[in-house]
Amino acid sequence: MRSVQPFTEEVIRIIQEIPPGKVMTYGQIARLAGSPRGARQVVRILHSMSDKYKLPWHRVINSKGEIGIKAEDLLLIQMMSLESEGVEISHHNRINLERYQYRPTSDQ
Repeated sequence: MRSVQPFTEEVIRIIQEIPPGKVMTYGQIARLAGSPRGARQVVRILHSMSDKYKLPWHRVINSKGEIGIKAEDLLLIQMMSLESEGVEISHHNRINLERYQYRPTSDQ
């Protein structure tokens, strides 16, 4: 990952460490990577680098606990991937953050 910026490298590392059955929010990842207002950058990184770095993109959701993807095919893939890991999703495509949010020890 030599050619990527430090923030991007840290975002990739954080996403790679989200364990199965857990989720993190875009803002939470941005904050841990050193840019508290960088949630949109996290979205961009996920969109452009998920395949290259084999990121578990399905484990990243918005701050309300919602799946933010609007494209129906990707929405279904994300829901099925999370459910296969034991994450329960409400009929409003919401995930209980108190139960499923991953909080690394460095996330205060």
